[in-house]
Amino acid sequence: MCQLLGMNCNVPTDIAFSFEGFRMRGGLTDRHTDGFGIGFFEGKGLRLFLDDKPCAHSPVADLVNSYRIKSTNVVAHIRKATQGHTTLENTHPFQRELWGEYWLFAHNGNLKSFNPPAGKFYHTVGNTDSERAFCHILESLRNRFDTKPATDVLFDAVRELTEEIRAHGMFNFIMSNGEMMFAHASTLLFYIVRKAPFGQAQLVDDDLAIDFSQVTTPDDRVAVIATLPLTANEHWHQLACDELALFQHGDVILRSLPENPVYLSREKGLEIARSQGVGY
Repeated sequence: MCQLLGMNCNVPTDIAFSFEGFRMRGGLTDRHTDGFGIGFFEGKGLRLFLDDKPCAHSPVADLVNSYRIKSTNVVAHIRKATQGHTTLENTHPFQRELWGEYWLFAHNGNLKSFNPPAGKFYHTVGNTDSERAFCHILESLRNRFDTKPATDVLFDAVRELTEEIRAHGMFNFIMSNGEMMFAHASTLLFYIVRKAPFGQAQLVDDDLAIDFSQVTTPDDRVAVIATLPLTANEHWHQLACDELALFQHGDVILRSLPENPVYLSREKGLEIARSQGVGY
């Protein structure tokens, strides 16, 4: 199963601490070795770094860590291939333009039977189910709205599309336009909102700790989203199966929960992933 990482903040923030632990899952603390990517929004612009080599040993990942880019929205992905070869064109996150904005999308799962008709505006470059899903979402939104709708209207539209695609298999994803960030869980997805008073954090995957009170201001607010918690001494919230959440300015602003929410254990989530052909 792939690994997802997202960050949404109210001020430009350095993701180096979270990324240092996250990248270890790309070949050291876990077996996700089919490439990685990370995208940083900066104003209307976007810095996107991709490599089809294991993230833990990638010079591109070294560059990202040393660059110390500050951003209000970051989307990252470590790939364990289920559909499509290990190539750059199949490496997440995928990038497209909609309503004059860049959008990034990263997916963890397997949509075995999802083959929507080719769209007029958005076409896949690679051959993954993930890119097909992203193109279908944007094609549907562009056909439905000439300009970007109000946030609550957009959220409802994305929720409907998510439910449609989710029927075809496991569909954990993160999607952002640099202003807001959508996160959807089919199985395992966690988040934490860091705000004052800030404390210390210790990575799960690396012997590294940080005291956030030394590198933040009292007004900072940072939401971090990950397939599995990145730190051992903080309380992470779990998204329910089939929950869609929208983050903006470092916090959850909208969410859609099933009537009877289900929260999987790590072991059960991995078992379901294996049963759907998502290897570990």
